Amino acid sequence: MDTVLTPTQAEAIDPCKKQLRDQVQHIADQLTNGLDQTDAAEYAEDGQEFTAWDYIQDVLDINWILNNDKTYRGARLLVAFGGPNIWIDTVNEQVEGYWWGDKCIQSYNDNIGLNDVLEELFNC
Repeated sequence: MDTVLTPTQAEAIDPCKKQLRDQVQHIADQLTNGLDQTDAAEYAEDGQEFTAWDYIQDVLDINWILNNDKTYRGARLLVAFGGPNIWIDTVNEQVEGYWWGDKCIQSYNDNIGLNDVLEELFNC
């Protein structure tokens, strides 16, 4: 008979699942709550306030999502890869993490203006 494990028990057995969940949650928290002072100091230069422009500087790839008339609809941003792969989906406001067969998806609220910055970048 198979034993059904709680998420906590499963994570205790497989720390990779916990690491994936923690990384996805951390990114979703950054997009919703902004960066904490330690993280913000890493991105913003010369004591200026952290912006979404600072955030996208470290994005590894951008997949543009367009409407039928080729206007901006959203984007998928690759922010980590090689174990785990993590994407930010601005259309659905979700952070998606994948590691081998594991998947973790966390919703966020775009309180740093990421989608606005991406639309401006697309329309340049």
